[in-house]
Amino acid sequence: MSRLIVHRESLSASPVADTALSHALLRAVDAGEAPESLRLYRPADAMAFSVLDRTRPGFATAVERAQIDGFDPILRLAGGRAAVFERHALAFAWTVPARNPRAGIRARFEAISSLIARSLGALGVDARVGEVEGEYCPGEFSVNARGAVKLMGVGQRVLRRAAHVGGVVIVRDAERIARSLEAVYSALDFPLDASRTGAVEDEVPGVDAEAVADAMLREIGKQRSLVFQPVSQSRHEAAAALQTSHATDAGVAQRAGPAAGGGKVLLRDSS
Repeated sequence: MSRLIVHRESLSASPVADTALSHALLRAVDAGEAPESLRLYRPADAMAFSVLDRTRPGFATAVERAQIDGFDPILRLAGGRAAVFERHALAFAWTVPARNPRAGIRARFEAISSLIARSLGALGVDARVGEVEGEYCPGEFSVNARGAVKLMGVGQRVLRRAAHVGGVVIVRDAERIARSLEAVYSALDFPLDASRTGAVEDEVPGVDAEAVADAMLREIGKQRSLVFQPVSQSRHEAAAALQTSHATDAGVAQRAGPAAGGGKVLLRDSS
């Protein structure tokens, strides 16, 4: 049974630092300095914008509206459209070494969406893989409840020898998240049906982020040997140097593009 390193720590005091840490882990795997790993963590309240969002005429207004609602604006590691990382949610960052990362884009999307659907199903959620019409950051590999509301969104970042698959499972506060997304998407002039935003707790009362994390780890543990480790000091130091690339006012020289078969993926790292 192959090993999988699992990191559980969060840098929730700083959403930019949290995203930079996942970026640093991706670069370490790409450089052959670290093995495959999975971060499962509680994020801070943040509106994660993509490079595409940053090119929209209404971006500055969207940032202001997110801040009014209490969400710190950041630039996300993967492609797509704006998505919320919320303090009651469960965020994940799966970093995988690969000889040809682009060739495995669809397989990685399928693996993570299936994993999360199974995990939520074990908690009693009628979880399904697929896009719900009108959802935020739409994608073929979203996970929804009952075919009606989105619970999880996922994107990828691909380097030369590694890939990052990251996203967030919304667990609580669907109304607050939907309200902020509606304001942000209106400013960016993207379509959105805010009623399609859901939360796990609305499907199964009493479920929290740790219950979702435990369910995911049980599913993974059926096929992998889990090794829990803190992120090394060297990775934290590398992350500190990457924080400016995830600030919304930073200069960004990254190119966004679609993954094969759907989903969101950023194909080049040039920060």
